[in-house]
Amino acid sequence: MAQPDPVPESPRPVSPRYAWYVVGVLTLANVGGFVDRLILSLLVVPIRRDLGISDTQMSLLMGLAFSVFYTVLGLPIGWLADRANRKAIMGWGVAVWSVMTAACGVAGTFGRLLATRIGVGVGEATLAPTATSFLADYFPPQRLGTAMSVYSMGVFLGSGLAYVIGGAVVAFLDAKGRVILPLVGAVHPWQTAFFAVGVPGLVVALLFLTVREPPRAPGSRGASMGELFAYVKRHRRAFAGNSFGFSLSAMVNYGIAAWLATFLIRHYGWTAGRAGTVQGVLTMTVGVAGVLAGGWVSDRYARRGFRDGPLRVGVIGAAGMLVSATAYPFMPSAWLAVAWLVPVNFFAAFPWGAANAAAAEIVPASMRAQGAALYFFVLSLVSSTLGPTVVALLTDYVFRADGAVGWSLALTNVVGMSAAILMFIWGMPAYRRTVAARGD
Repeated sequence: MAQPDPVPESPRPVSPRYAWYVVGVLTLANVGGFVDRLILSLLVVPIRRDLGISDTQMSLLMGLAFSVFYTVLGLPIGWLADRANRKAIMGWGVAVWSVMTAACGVAGTFGRLLATRIGVGVGEATLAPTATSFLADYFPPQRLGTAMSVYSMGVFLGSGLAYVIGGAVVAFLDAKGRVILPLVGAVHPWQTAFFAVGVPGLVVALLFLTVREPPRAPGSRGASMGELFAYVKRHRRAFAGNSFGFSLSAMVNYGIAAWLATFLIRHYGWTAGRAGTVQGVLTMTVGVAGVLAGGWVSDRYARRGFRDGPLRVGVIGAAGMLVSATAYPFMPSAWLAVAWLVPVNFFAAFPWGAANAAAAEIVPASMRAQGAALYFFVLSLVSSTLGPTVVALLTDYVFRADGAVGWSLALTNVVGMSAAILMFIWGMPAYRRTVAARGD
């Protein structure tokens, strides 16, 4: 067991109250981003019916269409964020993804919906690496895990709202046939959900006018992309353990997020409204508790001098998921499955404040946004691309039955979380050395 090292407190010349206001604005943006990203997961049944597409095509809309541009553009945006005004980058990004989400509401074919989902990914690519750099300049290491956990609450609040809104649209409007909207005309009921979640994002974009750019760490000139890759090469084991460990964990989470409602509908005969409400409530309550608990544990490790605290938190979360997320698909009743989904939501959320803190602390300040972008590149490429699609491919081509989606979810969880634990443990020694040797 590694001995803890003392970590000095790092002062930041900003008001704590204002720093937490900034966290609040970024959290609202994160909420909106995940609502827009995951709204499709509650609309699988009506979209498949009205557009005549398969589970695999749906998984492309939920995963690949979004994640390819989200991941590829993250690297140049991270380069820009290490040099330019970060609040402007995030504000414009929120505006772009909000407009493109609303545009999904007028997409009446698979191809058009694919194109608008790409646009959502382009806008959302601006937030994660830039926000990671932003918050690391507002908070010292011993409080960064908690700040990142509050920001990461947006993932679970946004996901929960997506499930509730999507379920409500299907439950209340689907039976009425097409809906007539002003300036738009006749649309399918599921298309109205995109207007409902896209337009409010423009208000959040305006809030960035009230946010101040924080002072960067002393001497943190923007590093070149070549310097970043040279640094990563020198510390490749630390980066691999961190990035792939959390990516495999996120892959399972994305698969569950995309297909849990469909599992409840197919396996237990639930309505989309009930499935969305239960999934949304659990995500917004138990999920939020989980991410805050994980951030607290991560900061506790940091105060005690354990430099590999984020990876330890990752192991705890993955171990909890290995048990709970393997059990729920095989429960004999829906409410027993829901009972198991309580620890699933807690442990699925547990590591993500720590994970974002790790993305900031593993690289020097001069390349913090680019390093975070590289981390999110790997995370998104693995998780949002593979998560929904692996589950769909197992259902379509291995089990060959729509009703077997529970088996697909369980198998994805066992393989993904087992591999995540191994990656975390393998990467811990190198991660400790990298954080200890990092210079700002």
